[in-house]
Amino acid sequence: MIARVSIIMGSTSDLPVMEKAAKILDEFEVPFEMHALSAHRTPAEVEDFAKNAQVRGIEVIIAAAGMAAHLPGVIASMTTLPVIGVPINSTLDGIDALLAIVQMPPGIPVATVGINAAMNAAILATQFLAIKDPALQTKLADYKVGLKKKIVQANGELAAVKFKFKTN
Repeated sequence: MIARVSIIMGSTSDLPVMEKAAKILDEFEVPFEMHALSAHRTPAEVEDFAKNAQVRGIEVIIAAAGMAAHLPGVIASMTTLPVIGVPINSTLDGIDALLAIVQMPPGIPVATVGINAAMNAAILATQFLAIKDPALQTKLADYKVGLKKKIVQANGELAAVKFKFKTN
């Protein structure tokens, strides 16, 4: 099995957030790899990873970082693969990481999801892969039908909740 998606995090302290991405990729049966790499502490390893990811079969990179959050942008600067940035809430409620990832200079885009939104990053990565993968397109469509069913069920459960002045 060859990884199609790479999940990169600045340190293993990001794993509790990033495991949500791993669970989604598992659910969609998308092969992936996970690495801890730091733009500041292991820059040579980040460069080697970014420059060789496509050769190894990687099609999308999900990169998470907190604070200064340079990792997604540094990776994006060294590859033509799509990079999805996940800002991690480590300081300043994650706003510092969000701004660092989303404010990339012209020519070096990083798709950015919400703070700690690793699940959405994995769904977006799967949507990129599904462009040329009909089986993944079907799985995504089924997944979204499941989301709709959950809301319909929740709405039905809310109808059973009683309050003195509730009108529905």
